[in-house]
Amino acid sequence: MKIRLQSGLPIVSLTLTRNDQSVVLHNVLFDTGCAATVFDTDALDAIGIHIDFINGRAKRMYGVGGTSEICYEQQISELHIEQVALNDFSIQLGSIREPYGFDGIVGIDFMMKAKCKVNFETMNIELEN
Repeated sequence: MKIRLQSGLPIVSLTLTRNDQSVVLHNVLFDTGCAATVFDTDALDAIGIHIDFINGRAKRMYGVGGTSEICYEQQISELHIEQVALNDFSIQLGSIREPYGFDGIVGIDFMMKAKCKVNFETMNIELEN
């Protein structure tokens, strides 16, 4: 996965797959300071992931400066981000495209699960196969 800098921020493109449906998100923040992985609700609509108001739970997502947004944390039974299989992985869904300009934010939870190796010299990220 290639990192590109936009306004000094590390941005990646990701392919998400669920039930043989895929979507490519071109504007995802690779954020080592974020605990959880968050996606814009509209961005995952194409692969049938929607907010689960029954089984999910509302959480506040805090950014720099202390402002917060409501998002919903829920378990996704089967999801692939790139080649990394995520079974029963918690993600957060919310409106982040409008206020922040991102399709998603990849957090440290995914980075640890995928055993990411980041090389800032080559601007590449290796994921576990």
